[in-house]
Amino acid sequence: MTLPEVLLWEQLRAQKLGVKFRRQHPIGPYITDFCSMVAKLVIEIDGEAHDRGTAAARDAARDAFLAAQGFEVVRLTAKDVLGNMDGVVTLLRSKADSPLHHAFGAVPLPASGEDQ
Repeated sequence: MTLPEVLLWEQLRAQKLGVKFRRQHPIGPYITDFCSMVAKLVIEIDGEAHDRGTAAARDAARDAFLAAQGFEVVRLTAKDVLGNMDGVVTLLRSKADSPLHHAFGAVPLPASGEDQ
């Protein structure tokens, strides 16, 4: 796991957000970074490579597949996880608390220390 994944896993494990998350969980042909089956929530952490080449098209196809399976996909940048963990946790807590459903894709994060 990458450093952002390790740091986020520390916040997700042991049901700290009220739901169980699995890491590196397979759904169809894809391996998700983190998944809550109960909340039908997938969390993906995108590093710099997601901005290059055909990565955006591959991510869109993956997100569409996961959405068709009933999952909401939350994409976070590695930079946000490293620099705004409070905002990330606030966002994910709100998603886990009310899982049905928001549009997938990039989501705005609250500023560090700011409630959503």
